[in-house]
Parts: sequence; structure tokens; C-alpha cells
Amino acid sequence: MTESLPDSIPNVAALEEHLSRPSSGVVDALSRLSGDLMLLGVGGKMGLSLSVMARRALDLAGKSNRVIGVSRFTRGGQAQFTSRGVETIACDLLDECQVASLPDVENLVVMTGRKFGSTGDEPFTWAMNALIPSIVCRRFPKSRLVVFSTGNVYGLSPVGAGGSCEADTLQPAGEYAQSCLARERIYHYCCVREGIPLAIVRLNYACDLRYGVLVDLARRVRLKQPIDLAMGWFNTIWQQDANTQALQAFDHLTAPPWVVNVTGPELLSVRTVCEQFGSRWGVPVTFTGAESETALISRVDRSLAAFGSPSVSASRLIDWVADWIERDQPWLGKPTHFESRSGQF
Repeated sequence: MTESLPDSIPNVAALEEHLSRPSSGVVDALSRLSGDLMLLGVGGKMGLSLSVMARRALDLAGKSNRVIGVSRFTRGGQAQFTSRGVETIACDLLDECQVASLPDVENLVVMTGRKFGSTGDEPFTWAMNALIPSIVCRRFPKSRLVVFSTGNVYGLSPVGAGGSCEADTLQPAGEYAQSCLARERIYHYCCVREGIPLAIVRLNYACDLRYGVLVDLARRVRLKQPIDLAMGWFNTIWQQDANTQALQAFDHLTAPPWVVNVTGPELLSVRTVCEQFGSRWGVPVTFTGAESETALISRVDRSLAAFGSPSVSASRLIDWVADWIERDQPWLGKPTHFESRSGQF
């Protein structure tokens, strides 16, 4: 039976419950896991909801596998994991001695990466994105891995073609995207050399009502700021659905790695979405520039075949975001900068 979706998500507690709610597909996938699950880099925007979803799914499946979240936790926050049944370990994943002390586990989700602040500090971005994969694979050569990547590795693709697919030639723009391609290449090399079952999840862009492309655009409309149309098209996916697909990827691990685009199937127009927000709020929308013939967009034929359609449509997400902002609910203050066409972040 399809879950009935609410017209509104009232507050942060309800939002976090929804984002971490496992689907039946996730429960089925994790019921087949042998051994514990460790998530590396859970201090980012998706880490809490993804790790808690895994814990909830294993509980529903009657499994006692440990779920362990690893991050530097430099700002604390471990209690929000442990209170939900996720164990935590503070670890700098660039420190091989600290990584060596992590427990042996059969299953890993690797969420580590650096995007914002890359320009002007490129060496650290390359270390985070391209050195950690080697450290992880040397430490866990017997584990099964789901690894997060990004659609930025494709570069810009013609809007008329509907977006990039997994078999396309990769043409990353800028050092952030180049370092992400390096990350994928290192994982691929280690996967083949060591026979590590692995999936690479190319995500763009997840939407939590506190951040995401839709949130960025809605806030600009609400504040009567001009909207740049140069990056005139985008994809997005509800973060719960992104979490769901990432965990279900454990059913698709291969060597060489299985690669899948994770995003919503709708190709969204920046102009149209902003006009929808403006019409809802009676706010005039000002645009600058014009839509280019290319954008950072992805096709999702493979994910649709593997996981089915996302549970939340783009139109529902637009309504939720508008309602959330109307009621002055919290946001994270972390814009996506999706409009960057140069690859500078």
C-alpha cells in the first residue's frame, strides 16, 4: 500500500522522523545484510537521517546488527545519533592510525567529501575526495561498500537530451568535480584489485526542507531577490528517497562497481518553479540572464529500474518547501550554489 503523504510537515521533529522513515524496500534490503553497518562521514547534512533510517529498518527486520556513525564530530552532536540507537565514533578519516582503530565491519556507507570552500583550498578538497578512498579500501578490503559521489562528474549536458546517464563520458568542470572523479577512479581501482563489492551513488540534488535547490530558489523569491537563469534547469529528490535508494544499493553491489544516478525523474525549470512560488505568495519575480542550452542534470532510467519511482514528486516537494518557508521554519543556511557553471565552489 502506498503511504499517504501529508499536505504539510509541521516542524523539525516531524521532518526528521519522515526523512529517516524506512520504506519496505529498505527493510527488505537490510534484512539481507550479514554483519554490522558503519557509515563514514555522518556529520554532513544527510548523515543523521540516513543512519537512523538504517537503524529503524534493521529493527523492523528483527536484526540486531550494529549501526555505527563515524565523523570527526568537531562540533559535537553525537547525542542526536546515540539517542536514536546509532553508535558513534569520533575519527579523522585522513589519519590512517585513527582509521586503523575502527572496528571491522562487513558493510560500509561512505559519505565523506568536500565541496564548499574548495576554491582557494584545493589541496584539502583533493585529500578529502581522493585520498580517503585509498585509506578506506586499504583498511576495509573485505567489506561491502556503498559510496556517495555526485552528478558534477558529468559536467554540463544538453537540456534537450534530458541529462547525463551513467555510461556517458565524464567531463568534470573545476577542481571539486575533478577531485570527485578521482574519488570514483580510486574506488573503482581498489574494487577491481581487491574484489570489493561496491556501488557508486551519483547524487544531485537531495532536498530537505531546510536546504536544497528548491529552498534556495524559494528564499530568493520570498526576499524579492533576482533569479539568475544561466543554470536554467535542475533535478532534485526528497532526501528520504535519496536515503532509501542509497541503502537499497546494497542489493546491487558488483566488482567493477555498479554506478547509479540518484535524483528525481522530473527536469525542472528554474523560471517555472520561481514563478510558482511568486504566484503563491503574490510576489513579483525578477530574472537575470537567460537559460543556457546545457545544465547539470541527470537521467534516472537505471535507478527507476532498480528502485522504482521516488515516493515524493517534485510538485509535492515544491508545496512542502513553500509551506515550510511561509511558516518561518528553520533552515540550515547552507546554499547549494547549484547555479555555478564554472565548477567553482
